[in-house]
Amino acid sequence: MYTLFASQGSGSAATEIALGLTGAPYRIVRASSWEADSAIAELEKLNPLKQIPTLQLPDGSVLTESAAILIQLGLEFPAARLLPADPAARAQAIRGLVFIASNCYAAISIIDYPQRWIRDPDDSAKERIRQAARERLHLHWEMFADQFPARPFLSGEAPGALDFLAAVVSKWSGARAHLRRRRPGFVGTLERIEQHGAVAPVFARHWPPG
Repeated sequence: MYTLFASQGSGSAATEIALGLTGAPYRIVRASSWEADSAIAELEKLNPLKQIPTLQLPDGSVLTESAAILIQLGLEFPAARLLPADPAARAQAIRGLVFIASNCYAAISIIDYPQRWIRDPDDSAKERIRQAARERLHLHWEMFADQFPARPFLSGEAPGALDFLAAVVSKWSGARAHLRRRRPGFVGTLERIEQHGAVAPVFARHWPPG
């Protein structure tokens, strides 16, 4: 059985969707650095950075980093269509996953924890860092929207790993509101992904309507 260390409203939602499509048995352990009553000590033993998602495989080995987890699941369970079967399309999907991880996720980390990037910051310094990182994040999403068109989904005829990660990570730090002004067509794609039958139940649990 797979064990997914996760938290509501976090990036673990993308992995949860992917695991559901694989049909593999898994359990979810609530754990995050911001929930003191969660299984944070257990998570830290597996991942010293205490990041979620962290996925423990059936053999006991550990996968961290959202893009790596989704790529591995896509390779291990090709029938789930997490990654496109066509080699060229698959290469672009992997590129997109790494783009989100290295550019969008990285900027969000700075927005959430500016004190990690400057010594002894005051409130003004932290806010300037947040604002600059937020502007950079929004620019990265514009670049993503321009480089990864939907056909009709980002992964092709059906949503896959790239769609799941894009839909989740774009929910944070004002990205959707910015994109609604600058790339409304891309927001329409994200909303179609959210409404897909494999995605909607997980999103409803992580981000309850209303």
